[in-house]
Amino acid sequence: MNILICNDDGYLAPGIAVLARVAGEFANVRVVAPERDRSGVSNSLTLDRPLQLKEADNGFYYVNGTPTDCIHLALHALPDFKPDLVLSGINNGANMGDDTLYSGTVAAATEAYLLGIPAIAFSLNDFSGRYWETAEKAAWMLLAHLLKNPPNHPVLWNINIPAVAPEDIQGCRITRLGRRHHVQSIVPARNPRGESVYWIGPVGDISDREGGTDFAESEAGYITVTPLQIDLTDYGNMAHVAGFWQEVAP
Repeated sequence: MNILICNDDGYLAPGIAVLARVAGEFANVRVVAPERDRSGVSNSLTLDRPLQLKEADNGFYYVNGTPTDCIHLALHALPDFKPDLVLSGINNGANMGDDTLYSGTVAAATEAYLLGIPAIAFSLNDFSGRYWETAEKAAWMLLAHLLKNPPNHPVLWNINIPAVAPEDIQGCRITRLGRRHHVQSIVPARNPRGESVYWIGPVGDISDREGGTDFAESEAGYITVTPLQIDLTDYGNMAHVAGFWQEVAP
């Protein structure tokens, strides 16, 4: 099996090294990732300048673009490696609830899924750097099971690893996405010229952490797996919308 690995933290991030090392125990691995941190870029493509693909000393490839760019270049600029599975991560910090809409980690997996390749996004619910051993154990457990039972059709799964000691992982739970209060803070500052600038601040508080959500089960020490879909059509509202627009003259 061939596994393509990407992320949004950049090719030098510790999480991608962990994921590549674990995946390498099971399959042939190629890493194509952004040259720097591109967190929060979602599914954006770079259309205003050309991209470059380079190989680093550690054998990883890096791109001066977004995670989505990386998937396309991995498939089209390096055609000698045809992935059977795409893994994204392991992200430094969780990607749960509404955050999945902004996540470059999830976006890389999404792009692969849209191209017909099974894809999984991995994130670690921690920023302290204390739980990479937990992330490695969780990735090994999950990949050992997955590759014994590989999906026979494209899937898009979002996985979050809890911030607990390796021996305190409670198991694996299938969850739905929770929700946040998206009151995004804006932090004003001044640049060296004295001009006003603004930073996008921390995300809002969690508003839905009921049992069964990724937020709740991760806090309880479980690895969470959330199946995602891309079709944004509101099927339940189609009849109402059709009634609203039916009198529009041709």
